[in-house]
This record gives sequence, structure tokens and C-alpha cells, in this order.
Amino acid sequence: MSYKEISKSFLDTADVTVGDTVKVLKNEITYEGILLDRSEDAADSYIVLKLSSGYNVGINITGATIELIEKGDRPKISYEEDIIEKDLNKDNISIISTGGTVSSIIDYKTGAVHPKFTASDLLKANPELLDLANYEVKALYNILSENMKPEYWQKAAKSIADDIAEGADGVVISHGTDTMHYTSAALSFMIKTPVPIVVTGAQRSSDRPSTDAFLNIYNSVGAAKSDIAEVTVCMHDNLNDGICALHKGTKVRKMHTSRRDTFRSIDSEPITTLKDAKVNKVNLPYIKRGERELELSTDIEPKVALIKSYPGIGEELINYHIDKGFKGLLIEGTGLGHVPDYLVEPLARAKDENIAVVMTSQCLYGTVNINVYSTGRLLTDAGVISGMDMTPETAYVKLAWALGKTDKLNEIKEIIQTNVAGELNKSSSVKYFLN
Repeated sequence: MSYKEISKSFLDTADVTVGDTVKVLKNEITYEGILLDRSEDAADSYIVLKLSSGYNVGINITGATIELIEKGDRPKISYEEDIIEKDLNKDNISIISTGGTVSSIIDYKTGAVHPKFTASDLLKANPELLDLANYEVKALYNILSENMKPEYWQKAAKSIADDIAEGADGVVISHGTDTMHYTSAALSFMIKTPVPIVVTGAQRSSDRPSTDAFLNIYNSVGAAKSDIAEVTVCMHDNLNDGICALHKGTKVRKMHTSRRDTFRSIDSEPITTLKDAKVNKVNLPYIKRGERELELSTDIEPKVALIKSYPGIGEELINYHIDKGFKGLLIEGTGLGHVPDYLVEPLARAKDENIAVVMTSQCLYGTVNINVYSTGRLLTDAGVISGMDMTPETAYVKLAWALGKTDKLNEIKEIIQTNVAGELNKSSSVKYFLN
């Protein structure tokens, strides 16, 4: 236990230890919840409780009193990785931490958020998870997601596949939200899975009272126990603490900088929603548990650029990437997939240099059609490949993955325009929406 000196003496007055349900009275306000452990460098005069709402609260014990309500019967989880006895009647879920806000705490001196928790710390901070399943936990990385790289996707995919091969009934990956939709797309292409793989995170760190981490992780475990054997993203469905949406890993995008319901399915509905770790009405067809064998395909080409078209964009931007030896260019065009007509020549040069160029749209909703206007037809002649209705992020990942398989432009085009992991719709008439 990380409580020492002042805080330990305070807890000892009521024979309280981590995992016990307690009542704390402070300034005529009563707090009741489960005593959680805390980081080694936390201020000594504070204790941390998990309230029945699922929120964690830090309480300054100066002038407070504490009463033991019930001794905890959950296994205590410490930083020393205590062994937790498995329940043979429960599913075996693997939790893999890569860092991000869901695995972070606040430095209250600076206000900055740092990735410091491990996967096992997530269990320690959310002991209710132990009621749902058995867990194998590991920290693969401890980074904020803006530092994610394609080589990290490969390592994550291999680690997930190892866990599945060793008997995991489902996998939950905790991840930073900024690039979560890139990673979910990469895993969707790299892994054909017989069990659910669920990517989740938080907009607010786990030690904040307003954290969304508990609900997201709790429902992610529910999704990992479900019959939906695909790569998905599980995050808040709305601003309230009740329901999470389960999005297809190739059709989801972060749409707001700070809202807890930031993730939205693009040109699609979520597969389903979850409440209390249980699946609600299913909206989309999905691959069921056990329908396919585990298959791994992690080769990827890192030298792919994502270039956004804008008024006044210079052709030297395209030429720069050609001269630097990039193997693929993902263009985020305007409207139906437009760029200024003077970019046709450098993009044709890319084709001559055997560089694959894929066109998507900044509009996000709807499909690319570069055959409508004259510039678009010139782009087709220049070898530009339509990314159809994929989001730019998913198309970028798929292009890198396709280039890991082949450098032949005709084969790359076939891969890009073939539905591999639910990234392409038969129709683009789905209404866009934002709450």
C-alpha cells in the first residue's frame, strides 16, 4: 500500500486498508466509497475513494474522520503485480496498455497530464472489473498517442495475436484518443480475429473526478466478452455516464477535442451500444466469435505521406515527397476528391516513379468520385486511385498496409478498392450527424 506516515496513521485509526468500503466525514460532507491505492509520489495528506458513481475522488484528510463500513473481499492489486486467483467460470480477458490519457495521471503542480499508470493499475483503480472476468495485463508502451508509429502498430498486433493464441477470450487495448482511430484501422487490417478486440481510452485522466475512463473500460470488457469478433472502438456515446457506443475500427473518427462523446462512426452507425457491460440492440452485421481463424498480416510501408489540399497548395509539396523516396501519397482532396489542376502533372510524375496515390475527401461523409469534373478525369489518367468512402485516416493506414504487400500499382488499386475490414460501404447515403 502506498499510504505512508500521515495517511497511514489516519487509516489505521479505523483498521482500514485498500479495497475496504469506508465513510469519510469532512466539513459536514460525507463521502462513501472503496479506498483505492495511489501513486507513490502522491501528497501524504490525501486518500483516494472510488464512489458508487464510478468516479474517483481525492480527499484531504486534515480535519476529517473515517469509519470502516465493510472489509473488502476483492483481491488487492498493487504495483508489485500480486497474483490474482482465476475464476474458472469467468472469461479470460487480456488488457494491454499503450498509454494515453486513460493510463495517465495529473501532475497537480503543473496541471500537465503524464502517462504513468500500467494496465494492472487500471484494474487497481477500477476494482469492479474483477467482477466481470479474469485478466492478464501488460503494458506494451507508456506513451501519449501522438507519439504512436507504424512500427508500434506491428508490435501491438503481434502481442494481441499472441494473447489470442494463448487462450484470451477477448482483448482490450487502452490507448490515447488522439490517434486511436489510426490504430484501430491498422489492427483491423493486420489481424483477422476469432475473438473481440476492443480499443478504448479516455478524454479525462483516470484520477480526475470527471474521468470517462471507468465507463469506457467497463463497457469495453463487456464488448470483449461479447460475440462481436472484430476490431472495435468503445467510447462514451453521449455526455452522460451511462452508455458507450461500439464503433467499427475502420469507420470511426475523433470529432471533438475535449468532449467525452468525441468518437463517431463516419458514414455508418455504431455496431451497437453497451450499458452495464451488456450489449444492447445491434445495428450492423458483424463477424461472430469463432467464425474465422486467427491470421496476422503486419507488413507495412512507413514511407507514406498524408497531404491535405488547400487553396494555393504548391506543386513542390508533391515533388518533395517524390524526391524523398516516399512510396505512397494519400491526398485529402476537397469535395468529391478535387485538387488544383496544376497538381495533375506532379501526381502523374508520381505514377511514373511507381508511387501509389490515393484520393480521399476532406468532407469525411460521402464518397469520392473523381470522374465528375474535368480535373478529376485528368487525375484518373494520371493514375490517382479513388479511396471511395474511406476516411482519410483509414485510407492512409490501408495504403501503408497495401504497400507492405506489393509495389505493383494495379494490385495496390485492387486492395484499396476491395472491402477488407468493413472500411467500404455499399452506399454512401448514410446521413452525417453530430450531437
